[in-house]
Amino acid sequence: MAVEQAKPLDGTPVQKGIEDSGKRKASGSVNPVVATSRVVYEATNLVRIDDEGVKDAARLIYQKLLAEAYTPRTWRTHSLHILPPEPYDENNPQTKQVLDWIFLISALNFSFWSELEGTPERYGVEWRTGWGSEAAAVHTGYWSLVAALNRAIEEDIPITDPCFYASEKKCPDSLLTHVFRPAAICKETIPLLLERISVMREVGIILTNSFGGSFQGFLREFHRRYDGQGSAIDLVKMVVETFPCFKDESLFHSTKVHLWKRPQILVAETWAAFFPLSPSDPHPIFPGARGPQISELTMFADYRVPQILHHLRILSYPDSLVEKLQAGVLLPSGCREELSLRTSSIIAVERVQEEILALIVADDPDGCSDLSSSVSSVLIDFFLWDLAKRVESGEEEINGIETHDMVPIHRTRSIWY
Repeated sequence: MAVEQAKPLDGTPVQKGIEDSGKRKASGSVNPVVATSRVVYEATNLVRIDDEGVKDAARLIYQKLLAEAYTPRTWRTHSLHILPPEPYDENNPQTKQVLDWIFLISALNFSFWSELEGTPERYGVEWRTGWGSEAAAVHTGYWSLVAALNRAIEEDIPITDPCFYASEKKCPDSLLTHVFRPAAICKETIPLLLERISVMREVGIILTNSFGGSFQGFLREFHRRYDGQGSAIDLVKMVVETFPCFKDESLFHSTKVHLWKRPQILVAETWAAFFPLSPSDPHPIFPGARGPQISELTMFADYRVPQILHHLRILSYPDSLVEKLQAGVLLPSGCREELSLRTSSIIAVERVQEEILALIVADDPDGCSDLSSSVSSVLIDFFLWDLAKRVESGEEEINGIETHDMVPIHRTRSIWY
């Protein structure tokens, strides 16, 4: 497989348009993730959003977005990413390969925290530091997944082909165990290996039986279903409706909350990977008059972004929760504390987005700023996740605003995040 090396590129604003309809009405409603999270955030009454912290952090994030020229196309600068061809070419084999790669990574993007956090013995994958590098490194956390799949591709294992990983005969469990093998120094295997294999079988069979054996086939059906007018939230809903393992939902006191971390990140990663170079070009995945409408999506409620939101004083934790986090107490999926952390993070990032947009308007009342059309909860999440990893590694410190002490991530084992 020929792989294009990641390189820095300038960003472009998100295309805006008007609502249109097709065979299925394109969504104009509030994302149910936002609506249900608001209800459960209030009902759990545990983690709270700090209004002053939101304002201070929004100003800091806004300044950093400007200083770093952080845009959707920053996705292309990550050295482990496989880049799609430009300009967009549906018939180029690498377009299909990149789409299948993004899909599988998003399907398996869950539960990387380790009992051996901060030690070289935690689960990691040894592979090159990037597609354009000969130097090797042990990649941990989320990047261990990316490195494992990239390594398999280099070993000529067609690991991102749904028809391959759907088949226990072509791709037995023993081969998948080999694909996710840890570096020699590590004393852990990848968390939830059996659950990951189960997810691969499920999504692989569905793509093979119903969509021609590829995520590209799924997107073709999305375009057909919406006559090319579907938006990002329409695609998210189709993913949730199609794949049971993407249905990240929970009940709190009989109230259903839609959290949808992995389906939203699948759509957001696809949006960013294929973000057009020219602002005048339509997005190839969302070519309709409305464009992607990426602002309809929320942040991706995981365990890493809440940590940085608390550090930035956007979120306030009660002492009882801090004690549990510091003690490494396992929080069951769907418990009050876990749902409070996830829903508060979703609503908090919506608030941060509103504050940043207000700052942009104040700085640029004529609305000429490219940033005003590209700032979204998705972009803020991408930025905060990168920032959290830099702060965690000691590469960066937060200066200029009051912060909380960095507390450990919350520990929940599930396939949802």
